[in-house]
Amino acid sequence: MNAAAPVVLDLDHSVGPLPGECRLPLHDLQEAVRFGCGLPRFRRFARLLDARMPAFGAHGTVFMGSGDFHHLSGPLVARCIAARAFTAQRPLRIVVLDNHPDNMRFPFGIHCGSWVRHAALLPQVSQVHVVGITSGDIGRGHAWENYLQPLRTGKLCYWSTGVDTRWSRWLGLGAAFRSFPDGDALVQALCATLAADPQPTYLSIDKDAFAPDVVRTNWDQGVLRADHAEAVIGALRGQMAGSDVTGEVSSYRYATAWKRWLSAGDGQQTEIAPDTLRQWQAGQDAFNQRLLEKLRSAG
Repeated sequence: MNAAAPVVLDLDHSVGPLPGECRLPLHDLQEAVRFGCGLPRFRRFARLLDARMPAFGAHGTVFMGSGDFHHLSGPLVARCIAARAFTAQRPLRIVVLDNHPDNMRFPFGIHCGSWVRHAALLPQVSQVHVVGITSGDIGRGHAWENYLQPLRTGKLCYWSTGVDTRWSRWLGLGAAFRSFPDGDALVQALCATLAADPQPTYLSIDKDAFAPDVVRTNWDQGVLRADHAEAVIGALRGQMAGSDVTGEVSSYRYATAWKRWLSAGDGQQTEIAPDTLRQWQAGQDAFNQRLLEKLRSAG
């Protein structure tokens, strides 16, 4: 297999065909892991991925489908750490393009909005940068929902625009919150940071970080443009240790009431009219091709 060939974790049939892809049929596990699951089930799924995926280094970017599966970045980061033998002395940096911090409290195990906290606590990870946040999840009204430890220790940094984060200074967390007037200023500062401190980096892209006129998802969306993503990927040329893409759009009704309740509380749009879904997915497919081309060139 070509080392740049993408892998598709086909949980929800939302990822369109990609050149040279390795597609893993996982639809029977969609209900079990979509949005979130308990840690024992999550660990079983991680072991299944290890058994079914090509060896690390024998493939390129992993496409995971809906942003409801973003917590699956966790096992992918773990595979990268193991394969490249990263340690606390030779660590891995993680950059996440996302409209949400994914560092929110979740008492039931792990979910798409809490996985960053788990990644930031790994001793082999130097720092996690979550970039492109416009969500109120990091505003004062949701401050209590954020895990504060990785922010306090410097392992996690939020890059945002349009959110009032002054509360962070009151708690002595100001260094972990970087606010910008717009997406251009944010990406320019990030690229300068990446260039000034080159190190092996895992890039995770959730397309809800982009404005709706760039690509449509079923979550509230940010303000990033396609050229912003290309600038970040370009800044990571020669540093990329692994990458994944999520944020596809698919219509789904959870079988379990608690997942319907949790997803509704997070503002997720789970049921989409068929014509609208086809239109959004066509835009997703075109955007994936563009991202994949840039990611291949940066590997």
